[in-house]
Amino acid sequence: MAGYYRTGRTTAALAACLGVTALLAGCASNDATAPQATAPADAGAKTDGGTVPAGQPDVNGDGKVVIGVLSPGDINDKGYYQSFVDTAEAFATSKGWTIIKRGSVNTSEALNAARALCQQKVDMVALGASELRDAIPASEEPVCGNTAWYVPSSDNIQQTPKIVLSTDEADQSMLAAGYAAGLLMKDKGETKAGFVTGPEVDFTTTAAKAFKAGIRLVVPEATLTTTYSGDLNDSAKAKEATQAQISQGVKVIYPYLGGATDASAELANANGVATLTPGTDRCASTKPTFDISVLFSPGDYFKAALEEFAAAKLQLGTEKVWKLGVDPFPTVKLCNGTPEQNKQLETFIADVGSGKIDPKAEVQRLGS
Repeated sequence: MAGYYRTGRTTAALAACLGVTALLAGCASNDATAPQATAPADAGAKTDGGTVPAGQPDVNGDGKVVIGVLSPGDINDKGYYQSFVDTAEAFATSKGWTIIKRGSVNTSEALNAARALCQQKVDMVALGASELRDAIPASEEPVCGNTAWYVPSSDNIQQTPKIVLSTDEADQSMLAAGYAAGLLMKDKGETKAGFVTGPEVDFTTTAAKAFKAGIRLVVPEATLTTTYSGDLNDSAKAKEATQAQISQGVKVIYPYLGGATDASAELANANGVATLTPGTDRCASTKPTFDISVLFSPGDYFKAALEEFAAAKLQLGTEKVWKLGVDPFPTVKLCNGTPEQNKQLETFIADVGSGKIDPKAEVQRLGS
């Protein structure tokens, strides 16, 4: 495997502090402050790529492994954010580890929330998305001295010796998502597509442009209607935006949303409009149904990091990058594609991986 991990793409506003199972600890308070200083972690084995803490995965040497997860989003959204927590829970269960999890953490609370996790003697602090970057300074504080950190990356996160950064390029997966949608549209003689998302910010505008460019690689005359509802989790707003696009004759809608994804997709289903997933494989879903799964789930990347952690090989101070057409994720699949469509998509993804297709150049050329 050439690389692992991914960047945080979304934000969320729903409050969530979930209960625990037999293997899980309770949600952390975000009101904690740093306790008395603790001894710094042993520097451990040094490698060309970074540092492997001594004793990993039991970094703090207390005889147990505890993973602390903080997410800025709704960890019951059946998609992007939930996949991160579900992966952590499944892996922890298989290893007899403990998980402490907290969802819907406001960015202003990130630093104290991370300190609170460290007070509970976690061996790893894992951020569910880069929106919580303000927590990172805690990794250098005595309270978090005996922890490893996993951080989904974006361009403005600085690498430090205490954290593992993970990233990918959104242009790649979103261009491929548009290409897959274009294949469906071309076979049906359709030219109108839609994109429903939350706030109008960099990650949503970038995704919309790449999606549009991908469609136009197949259907040059295609148009894309983009609606910014202002909230990734508000189902009422998502349905209103989806209905407006359906009324305009859109035949493919990408609900690039969080907790509101299913509300938008169900409305699209009821009107015979094709849909795509924002991050996870839901081709087997029956309510709602999806025509294309766009896979850039943070859970898929996080699992690779946890496997490295369990094997005492996770190198702090490094960054890993997932690449379309090179690694297993990100990728795109047609849920019910014809053999010809599947082959075309497979070839397109391979061409991105080989460098034959330059996603940034295509987005610049066709995404405006």
